[in-house]
Amino acid sequence: MAVLDYQPQWAVDFERLARTLGGALGDHARSIDHVGSTSVPGLAAKDCVDIQVCVEAIDEGRQVGLLAAIGFRCRPEPWNRVEISGGEECRKLVFAPPVGARRCNVHLREDGGPNVRFALLFRDYLCASEAARRSWGAFKKRLSLSVPDLLDYGQIKAPATEVLMMAAETGWLPVSSPVTR
Repeated sequence: MAVLDYQPQWAVDFERLARTLGGALGDHARSIDHVGSTSVPGLAAKDCVDIQVCVEAIDEGRQVGLLAAIGFRCRPEPWNRVEISGGEECRKLVFAPPVGARRCNVHLREDGGPNVRFALLFRDYLCASEAARRSWGAFKKRLSLSVPDLLDYGQIKAPATEVLMMAAETGWLPVSSPVTR
């Protein structure tokens, strides 16, 4: 697993994927946002675009069917179904792309949930703070060299992300998203 320097193509890939997802989900998608490290210009990241789709409510049968119709596969792991954010348990669904397609993770989350805010705060804070962006990128590059296993990498990065987010929590308000419905 490699962490790459920022690639401008990530924003282009997000736009294309957002149009595809929006077309498939229609009114189910309240907003579609580029989140995660690939959404932050200048930040090193794994070459996997993270997309957050806000829906009114998780309706697994309906939403899995809509995305399966365009080849997206619902991830079965328990951590891809529920996450804790702000001390609150939040339902979610995570989808992998069609086999052979551009690597991405599509996170369906319920609009207004603390996990939605967390993803936007992560992006916005790292966009706004050059020092945090530079340090976070250096940390991830070094970690990927030291810990090549993706599961181990994620387990080490998770508590470090909590520390980063404590700094971000002070005074954050959401900015307008690149793609919002």
